[in-house]
Parts: sequence; C-alpha cells; structure tokens
Amino acid sequence: MAAVEDVRNYASVSHMFDGKPKKMFIGGEWVEAASGKTFETSNPANGDLLGHIAEGDLEDINRAVRAARKAFEGEWSKWTPQDRMALLLRAADLIESHFQELLTIDTLEMGAPISRGPFMKQMIVGAIRFYSSQVFNTAGNTRPNSLPGDFRTFTLRAPVGVVGGIIPWNSPILSQWWLIGPVLATGCTLVLKPAEDASLVVLRTAELLEQAGLPKGVLNVVTGFGPTAGQALAEHLDVDRIGFTGSTQTGQGIIRASATNIKRVQVELGGKSPDIIFADADLDKAVPGAAMAVFANSGQVCFAGTRLFVQKSIQEEFLERLQAFTKTLKVGPGIDPSTQLGPLVNRKQLERVTGYFELGTQEGAQLVVGGKRLGGNLADGNFVEPTVFSNVHNDMRIAREEIFGPVISVIGFEDAEEALKLANDTSFGLGGAVWTRDLSTAMTMSEKIKSSTVWVNCYGIIDPSVGFGGYRMSGYGWKGGPDQIEGFLYQKNVTMNLG
Repeated sequence: MAAVEDVRNYASVSHMFDGKPKKMFIGGEWVEAASGKTFETSNPANGDLLGHIAEGDLEDINRAVRAARKAFEGEWSKWTPQDRMALLLRAADLIESHFQELLTIDTLEMGAPISRGPFMKQMIVGAIRFYSSQVFNTAGNTRPNSLPGDFRTFTLRAPVGVVGGIIPWNSPILSQWWLIGPVLATGCTLVLKPAEDASLVVLRTAELLEQAGLPKGVLNVVTGFGPTAGQALAEHLDVDRIGFTGSTQTGQGIIRASATNIKRVQVELGGKSPDIIFADADLDKAVPGAAMAVFANSGQVCFAGTRLFVQKSIQEEFLERLQAFTKTLKVGPGIDPSTQLGPLVNRKQLERVTGYFELGTQEGAQLVVGGKRLGGNLADGNFVEPTVFSNVHNDMRIAREEIFGPVISVIGFEDAEEALKLANDTSFGLGGAVWTRDLSTAMTMSEKIKSSTVWVNCYGIIDPSVGFGGYRMSGYGWKGGPDQIEGFLYQKNVTMNLG
C-alpha cells in the first residue's frame, strides 16, 4: 500500500508497520497483553489494515499501576527538578527531530491532513519546552502565624502520585503531551490509555522517551478499549488522579468511576461552540476563519465553532462567500500534502455524521453546500463533503448536539444582545469566538460568553503557557499553563514549634 510505503521510508519506524503485533509499554518493558489478545487498526482513508495492537484489560492496568507506583516511590522520586527539566528538553529535541515520522503515523491511523505539520510541530515541541520550565513551579511558601508561642508555618507542594490518562483519537500526537508533560514536570508517574483508533503514535512516542532516558515505570502505555482498560483505570484504587478527554457521556462515566477512591479528576468533554460574526467584521478573514474553525480535522475537534451566528444585515453575503470558500476545499487522504480535509476516523463516525446530514434537512434547515458521502476514488474511505446548513434555529438538534464532523449550522441574529442570548443557550462551554472591528463589542462579548476560552478575530489559537479547559457540560480543570501544574500537586502544611 502506497501510504504505508511512505512511512516505511523512515527506517526508525519501519517496525511500526512490519506486520507484527505491537506490544504495550509497562514498567519499561515492551509486553504482550496478559490475555494474549490483539485488535486491528486501519487506515480510515481506504480501510486497509495497518496492523494489530495488544488489547489490554484489567490485568494489564493492574500491572501498569503497580509499575507506576513502584517508580513513583523509587528512583524517580530522587530526581531533582533540574534532572526532570533536562529529560523534558531531551524529549523535546527528539520529538522535534522525529516529528515527520510521528506525524505520518498519526495521519495514517486517524486521517488528519499531514499539511497541518508545521503548526502541530511548533505547538507540541513548544508545549514540551514549556513544561520543562514548570519543574520549578512546585515551591511552597511561608505563612505568618498568629498563634501564641514560637511557631513557624510553611507549605510544601508534592506530586499527587500515580496519574491515569485516557486520551481521544482525534489528535493523540498532541493530547498525550497534556498528560506526559505535567507528569514529568511535577514528578508524578503515568498510566496512559490511548484510543483504540489511534494508538500507534503514542507507542512510538514511548519509544522516543525511553531513548531520552525515561526511568522504568514513569510512563506506561496500555492499549485497549474504553469499557475494559479505560474503565479499570478510572476505577483503580491506587490511581491518585485521572485526566480524560472525550465525549461528555463518557466523561460522566469517568467521573462516577473515579469516586471509588475520590481521586482528582480533570475532564475536557464535548462542545458546541458559538462563532459570532458581526456586520463590521473583516469578511476576508472571518469567512475562511469561521469555515476552518469547523472544517479543520474534518470537524473532529471538541471546540469546533459549529454554531455560526451571523448578523442578519450581512448574512446573505456571508453565506455566498462561505459557500464559495467551502467549494474550494480539497477532501482526500491525509497523507496527500494538498489535502485540506481528511477522512472521518471510522465507519461509526461516518454513519453518525451522514445521519446528521439527513436530520438537518428533516428539521427544516436549508442545505447550502455539501451534505453527502464521497464516492469515486474515495469510496473505500470515510469521506464526507464539508457541509453548511442555513436557516437553522437554535433548538434544532444539529444546533444543539455535538456532531464531531464538518458540519456548520448558520443562525442569524439582529444585535449583540440576541447573539449573546443564542450563544449561551447551550449546555456546553468549551470555546467561542467573536469577529468584529469594535473593541467595545469584542470586550463585552468576551466577558459574557459562557465558555472557558474566547477568541477575537481568530479561532483555535492555543498557547501551551495558557490553560485550556472546559466549563459547564464541557468539563473542568486545565490543560496547559501554570494552573494545570497545580492539579498534579497537593499542598502539605507544616507547623513547627520552636519554643
């Protein structure tokens, strides 16, 4: 298969596609699943088999947690902040030099266009180097004491311990670092369960971290399925913190499972983000910006701006421009450098998205462009057209439910008050955007939109030094930024009697 031949050109990862089942990484060793089971992983662009991967379950999670606990209480606990910083910097250099290999593996397995490489490289390598700077952001402080006697009180901040991580399939090349980075920075250890649709890039990352000098047991990767491996990790009594990114429904289950030992939880869940276009916006920027706020990664982005609110005085012109721009986009295999929209990750997601195409029409929305599965030379893959609906009402299901596909719902509004009311009429609160030349409008809307992140005259810009997270049904806790580091530490108060 040509696409696999592309990655075999990288000698260092030819073993990832050699036909042999891929093992898990537990306690610094590459091991088969305790059950001996494997599962298949396929290329969503054509359905071709990429390989087999070990299918972990409860027994493997137990092994991994034991290894993580042993490492946490052993050699790893003796590493100084400078040691951990040096490890992260070595990791950053290795990821940077091997990035095209990682990107190619990621593209073959989950479909995202390889053309996103320069942006992703800057973001991921920058995030790792940011985390290296956070190794010293673990200090306590002294507290004034008002008690009678000669007492001194100070605080210490210590790593919470063993962290469990469950990451989604839509961008594992990046999302793994929202967990690996803070774990290495704070001195915790990690058991990581990648999505079954996109595990290979995480396994290759583990190989590189091993090469960087990572001690045994600090990172453990258990591949498998959510109801078995994921559930076991969330419920495990010796896991101190869980980080999860995925659907709201699954996140609710993770939160319930984590109650077994009241472990700390950070969840980034679904979204239905508002993207608001005012009449004074620069349409030359707003049209492509709003389109790619949804069509990037074929809409498989949790904070995609799928509810597109357009001021009615410019709605007709905006729709004409949006339709024209959408028709220029190239859909195809992600491995093709000219592709702008790749395939959906699997057949289940394909059926879900095409089902919403039908639902939108049934609900009375007007199909502006797209709305079909693609055939011809793309018939074997999970390809759909980028799609725009207009005349959408905020109570339609296509405007309320997360589709996770390249589908835009255009909703008109009269003024800022109505736009704000419509934008906040949702159970989610992950992202949002405002396009306007009016600074006062931009500030007012940014303050009143109920989401954890608001972009102005741009969309989806996430700097690793600034936390990103959920609000309302989109979750809670931060990924990135100094605030995230706090979640991997616990505070200990010490009072000493010097009298």
